[in-house]
Amino acid sequence: MPHFNGLNCLNSYYPKFFTTSRVRLFQYKDEDILEAPDNAPTLEENNDWLRKLGRNSLKIDRSNLDRKGDENETYYIIEEEEEQYQGILDAAYKVLSTPKSSSSPYFKIAMQSSDFLTPSLAFGNTQNKTFQDLKFIKMRSGKGGNGAVSFLREANRSRGPPNGGDGGSGGNIYVQAVEGINSLHKLKTKYVAGDGSSGQKNQLDGKNGDDVIITVPVGTVIKWYPDINRLKQLSFTAKQAAVVAKCIGSFRGDVRPRFIQFFRKSYEVGKGWLFKDKDEEYHLTRDFFQKLAKKIKVYDQEQYNDELVNDIFPLEGIDLSKPTKEPVLLLRGGRGGMGNMHFLTPDIRNPRFAKMGRNSIEANFLFELKLLADLGLVGLPNSGKSTLLNAISNKRSKVGHWKFTTLQPIIGTIVSKSLVYKNSFTVADIPGIIEEASLDKGLGLKFLRHIERSGGLVFVISLENDPIADLKILLKELGPKRLEGKRILIVGTKADLEGSEKNFKALQNFTANELQLKCKLAPCCAMKAENVEAIVELMAEISGKNN
Repeated sequence: MPHFNGLNCLNSYYPKFFTTSRVRLFQYKDEDILEAPDNAPTLEENNDWLRKLGRNSLKIDRSNLDRKGDENETYYIIEEEEEQYQGILDAAYKVLSTPKSSSSPYFKIAMQSSDFLTPSLAFGNTQNKTFQDLKFIKMRSGKGGNGAVSFLREANRSRGPPNGGDGGSGGNIYVQAVEGINSLHKLKTKYVAGDGSSGQKNQLDGKNGDDVIITVPVGTVIKWYPDINRLKQLSFTAKQAAVVAKCIGSFRGDVRPRFIQFFRKSYEVGKGWLFKDKDEEYHLTRDFFQKLAKKIKVYDQEQYNDELVNDIFPLEGIDLSKPTKEPVLLLRGGRGGMGNMHFLTPDIRNPRFAKMGRNSIEANFLFELKLLADLGLVGLPNSGKSTLLNAISNKRSKVGHWKFTTLQPIIGTIVSKSLVYKNSFTVADIPGIIEEASLDKGLGLKFLRHIERSGGLVFVISLENDPIADLKILLKELGPKRLEGKRILIVGTKADLEGSEKNFKALQNFTANELQLKCKLAPCCAMKAENVEAIVELMAEISGKNN
């Protein structure tokens, strides 16, 4: 299944990296030592695999062999105000430390905790339960099942050869963007993939855990997030805090962090044994087990390396701006543990031990929907946006003479006469923007994410009062960054009212002589459908669909 762009660059950190349709695997260039022999291995197959582990133990960085699988954390929170964390507000993050070596290839970055708690972060949308464009979701992939300790039972034979099966792998969590959905309100707040089942006797492997596939609208952006409840508690105490996260680059020598590194709360390298009849203390005193455990420690390290390579997520998130033909892997489940059938050797005829499955990954994500529209309608409350959209499309939104008629983004599909043989274009009606919206007042600025992808903007200005003052407010609240590269049309609505012609001419003079912005202007009366077709033609022009 598709994975994140740039992951293949990680092979500079690790000898070989490639993907399959379900998981990402890690191998050494010449020796296939990650995978244990297939089900029901013979004595010779086990011996050959263990010999490979022994030979390749020299290729493993010995300093990493005692690394604990759970000693690392993806992030932690600094509550005290310290000098080294100052200045984070000037950028998305502050790099505290850079990679030191191939055995420590991590960046440590700090992010202001308040950046994760903007007032517009609507975790519970109480205004309209059928539309949500933000969703905070907790996820956990599946745990790997444990290997089994079992022996063949036959008549006239007290104990046969080992036949304990392997544990099943834990379920993965995927996301898939599909057309025909325009809200995140049906998404759950928590997803947990199925755990793998334990192995059974007679070489029966455990069942793999069930995967989870989350279906989202096209235009969804997914970003990693820390524990939001903890950050909210800090915000109540008014404490200064920073989120310090461990990241990795795309390649050796990368000067920028690219991916968040996830870590599993799994057993340490060389640990994770399950014993039957005789306990761990007994086995640790036996030479046959010490020799075997030394080789399996290399296998554990391989698994841990494999997890480090694959358990990452883009620091800037992933943008599902197009439908995905196949689900995209977010979190991978833990690998199943080996049954005792893999430990049959000339020295170990009755292995009474197996391996635990690897643990799952837990992570938090913010799903943010950015509707895909060719044009965005922006204006002050009660400027006539909804009436205009009704007049030019087959979309019927609520229209009234009160402010904030539109409480959620509305998408309308437009077909003009000049586009009879071409594609139609779409227009997003954004809730009205008020003065000081940039300080998160009102509703409109919370929904401006839905016009960020649009190629053009339509400013809907009422000619009833002072259109120049209204336009200045809109330009100020949107800011130059949102206007950059956008084609702009200014529509003067309510052109049937007294004094509207004078106000429109004043608006023309202002845009031509004082406003440093290339734009087109046109008046209309949407209520009476006057000059609406000309507006549609101009919209088609700035949308780029009639070129």
